Amino acid sequence: MSSKVAKLAAAYKQHLSVPWQAGLAAIQRVIFAVYDKTDELRLRANVGEFELATQQAGKKWILIDLTNAFPLWMAAQEYRDAYFESPEDLAGYQAGELSEFVASLTAELKRRLDAEAGADTVVALLGVGALFGLARVSSVVEGIKESVPGRLLVFFPGEHHPENHAYRLLDARDGWNYLAVPLLAKD
Repeated sequence: MSSKVAKLAAAYKQHLSVPWQAGLAAIQRVIFAVYDKTDELRLRANVGEFELATQQAGKKWILIDLTNAFPLWMAAQEYRDAYFESPEDLAGYQAGELSEFVASLTAELKRRLDAEAGADTVVALLGVGALFGLARVSSVVEGIKESVPGRLLVFFPGEHHPENHAYRLLDARDGWNYLAVPLLAKD
């Protein structure tokens, strides 16, 4: 495990060592594990360390990989071939996200979480970088946070700027302000 990913896993383990406070607002139960985009493969190879830390803390673990969410959604579209020929025909594309895809993804995630996630569950989202240009991570988190009674852990390849709670996905565009708990690999 790379030292950065190991440090991030250690920060996560330490975060889990604190007893969970009941009655927190949904936004207070969201955790962003922020790492450099160049560490994506290392993180994926070691995501089991996060699962193990969760289980050792006596919590349930649900890992949801969003890497293939868009290709699966697109494959289910009746007019997918026409969309590939003329992508501009995809309805609902505004402000950097495809609204129909976001609505479908959040509805699917909410159904799963409502059925599987409990108050002692960590729901981990992996592969959010694959949403870039199709869905805003903030839109997905906002859409599902109420369906996670435990904690929502978002593996986030990008940056966190603590002075204004700003997150930048893949360091590629202006970030957004979000009050989630940031976990960082400490030196």
